[in-house]
Amino acid sequence: MKYDTTFINRNFLLKVYGIDSENKRINRLVGVSGLVGLIGVELTEKFITRALNSKKDSVKCRLRRGLQITLYFK
Repeated sequence: MKYDTTFINRNFLLKVYGIDSENKRINRLVGVSGLVGLIGVELTEKFITRALNSKKDSVKCRLRRGLQITLYFK
């Protein structure tokens, strides 16, 4: 991965909302391993880069399959 997992967990709260691959509704905070398990390494790196470049308090990233990932700065 481009970013270290301790860097991501130290600087962000990762919240996932929507429907997962098993058609179960989810609305919870996850860690880096949980996010990678849901969307993969490439999208995780893309979303972290987007959040770092945005300079906002929170960034919402939506996927077409119904997931919404919100990254909150600590």
